[in-house]
Order: sequence, then structure tokens, then C-alpha cells
Amino acid sequence: MAEPAKILVFDSGLGGLTVEAQIRRQRPDADIVYAADDAGFPYGPRDETWVIERVGAVMAELIAAHAPDIICIACNTASTIVLAPLRARFPQVPFVGTVPAIKPAAHASRSKIIAVLATPGTVQRDYTRDLTEQYARDCEVVLVGAPRLANLAEAHMRGEAVADADIAAETAPCFVAGPQGRVDTIALACTHYPLLLKTFERLAPWPVNWIDPAPAIARRVDQVLREQLDLPSRPRLERPATMTMRFTSGRAPSAELLAFLQQRDPAAAQN
Repeated sequence: MAEPAKILVFDSGLGGLTVEAQIRRQRPDADIVYAADDAGFPYGPRDETWVIERVGAVMAELIAAHAPDIICIACNTASTIVLAPLRARFPQVPFVGTVPAIKPAAHASRSKIIAVLATPGTVQRDYTRDLTEQYARDCEVVLVGAPRLANLAEAHMRGEAVADADIAAETAPCFVAGPQGRVDTIALACTHYPLLLKTFERLAPWPVNWIDPAPAIARRVDQVLREQLDLPSRPRLERPATMTMRFTSGRAPSAELLAFLQQRDPAAAQN
């Protein structure tokens, strides 16, 4: 009987749960450890050196504790800063990162006017601008750094009331219109943002195509497991797969968050 894959999904907060959900669809057999560095959240305003040192230290502890087959960095900010250092430091474990979905957004757009909704740090980094130059040369690209949106998504997941006006203020700069047309595609370049997707759709001044990178990330995780580690897609198991949550703060998740997780994923647990 084949052993289930052990996948570590890492984010600064709860946004990576959007990726974890898609990984679960791809690998329903897998044992997943979801690790949130809530003690360091948010990463967006942090200095790059701080992020590299912080994530490296947390990752060393997680690898020692859980010995994952693969690690998914389900955080755009962390991925654009620490993937190379992590791969150099931990060569025994494959890493899959998260990058702004500029390529699929440019491909999907008919108006060739797209927006990238991200944290201010992701918008400012050369990595994002290089992706724009490489994959969206034929598009007008509106880069929007939303300073509060990740925190609003976290509050929403914790069951707190989040005002529509606050969310609309963060997303409004994406909706650019001019003589040549208007934005028709928005790349969600922070894994927290799909947590608010229904609200985005409801508040949008006109319909747009929202690009969630999570399904593509999950497919890549599955591909690496199959190709690099020679693990079958869905081995037969004698027991249900599990999902364990870890918070660096040591705090327990709220009852609202646990209810959400258990409704979405019966395998979810908090240990």
C-alpha cells in the first residue's frame, strides 16, 4: 500500500487556505499540514532581509517537525523573496511557489487592459514588473497595491464584520476605463484575495474575469509529486487523509474559522 503524500502549505496567514483547498481537490489522498506564520503577519510591509530570515527560521522548524514530501509557499510576497534562498538551504525538499498570475490574465483578456491586484510590496518588486514585461507586452497593465485587503480577508475568515465600503475602496483602482476600452481581467496576486471573491464580484462596477492562481498552483504541486518524487496521483488508502493546522503564534483558531474549515474540508483538524 502506497504511503500518502505529505504536503506542507505555508503562508503568513490564512490566504494560503485558498491554495490548500485546490491541492485537496488534486490530491484528496494527501496528508496536509497548513502552517500560518500569524506571529509575523503581514509580510507585505516587511523588509526583504527580515522576510528571508523569518521564513528560513520558521521553515527549518516545520521541516524538522513534519518531514514533508513537498512544500508549497502559498504566499506571493514570500515567493517573490525567499524561494531561491529556501531551495538553496533545503535542497532535499522540492518547493512550489506562488507568483502573480499575469500570464493567464493577459491571455484571457479581450480588451488587453488588465489589472494586477496585489499587496504594495508585490507591486513594487522587480519580479512583478519583469513578469509584466515578459508576458503582458501587448496589454495595458494596471498595478494596484492594496494596503488593507489582506487584513480584511483575515478578518472575514475569523468571522468579523467587514464593511463593503472598505473592500470597494481597495479594489476600486483596478477598474480603469478609457477611450480604448476598460479592464476586463483582474489577476488576484495575493492568496488572501480569493477569500473575498464573492464580495468582489458583487461590488464590481462591471463584470470582469477574476484570475485565481490557486488551481494552477495545485496542479503544479501534483505534477512535482508525480514526476520528481514518483508518487502516484491517488494511491488507495486504508484511512482518511488528514489536514493539520499550525500557527506560529500558538493561538488556537477561532470557532468561526474551524467551522468554515470543517464545512469545506472534513479532513481539517487543529492539533
